[in-house]
Amino acid sequence: MTAGFSGFENDWQALAERSRNVFGTREWAETWWRHFGNDGELRTTLVPAVAVLPLYVEGVGPFRLLRFLGQGHADEVGPVCAPEDRDEAASAMRDVFAEGGYHLFLGDNLPPGWAEPLGARIVERTSSPVVSLTEPTWDDFLAKRSSNFRQQLRTSERRLARDRGLTFRLADGSTLTQDLDVLFALHKARWPGSPWFASAEPFHRDFAALALERGWLRLWILELDGRPAAAWLGYRFAGVESYYQAGRDPALQRERVGLVVLAHSIREALADGIDEYRLLRGDESFKYRFATSDPGLETLARPTGALGRAALALRTLRRRRSS
Repeated sequence: MTAGFSGFENDWQALAERSRNVFGTREWAETWWRHFGNDGELRTTLVPAVAVLPLYVEGVGPFRLLRFLGQGHADEVGPVCAPEDRDEAASAMRDVFAEGGYHLFLGDNLPPGWAEPLGARIVERTSSPVVSLTEPTWDDFLAKRSSNFRQQLRTSERRLARDRGLTFRLADGSTLTQDLDVLFALHKARWPGSPWFASAEPFHRDFAALALERGWLRLWILELDGRPAAAWLGYRFAGVESYYQAGRDPALQRERVGLVVLAHSIREALADGIDEYRLLRGDESFKYRFATSDPGLETLARPTGALGRAALALRTLRRRRSS
């Protein structure tokens, strides 16, 4: 095993592609660490040809928490490995546990199936709907949805095209800065009381620039009469497209611009041969109008000793008070 960030770039890239998770890339981990690592202790480890374990130890009051890089902003974390290598990755994780130096392992938003091999408890489950893109055309895809939904979507898009000069534009190197400005402005306008995305704006701008260089960024701007009305941010990686965040003009709720730009992003993914579209964390009803399954995510905990149990109890109490 080797630890740190340097020295295994090629291995990390290959393993991230096998995991098909953009949040498992070295680019995501390093950018997140630069912005949010603070005084944390990096524990990132490579098991050659098997897995990257992107871990760090975070100090929270008297507690030391072992966590995955990206938590809080990544929609799916965990060991970076192919599904068939999970047993070996779990064995390497248990070796990390045995090294000690922490009070509580807290794994936020892992795919199902890690709890038992890691000897951890499931303390929270989160929805994470997925769209399987197996149909040959967009019309075939819509044919599997309800007639009411098909009518709503088609009518909304046709009306906007006829009456408001609807256009879709994909951000590129010449427009990225201004298009991110549009995204953050529309997000704040629509969800002024939801600060978690806006508060991490420098991080998201840095990662978006890297993702654009790598060919992963998908930032759609929906314009009406030449003016931005909605924005959709996602990432395309290893044959998977992930819907990360969006924004829209709140005055245009009746025009369904948010639904229209989301549908456009799925239509384009299908046309480009993407086979899986992840709607990511959250059980918002609009997601299930498209989703074909919901494997969900699990938050795991494994305390060590009295301090670890106290840290877990405190987290549970805070979560209950905030819900």
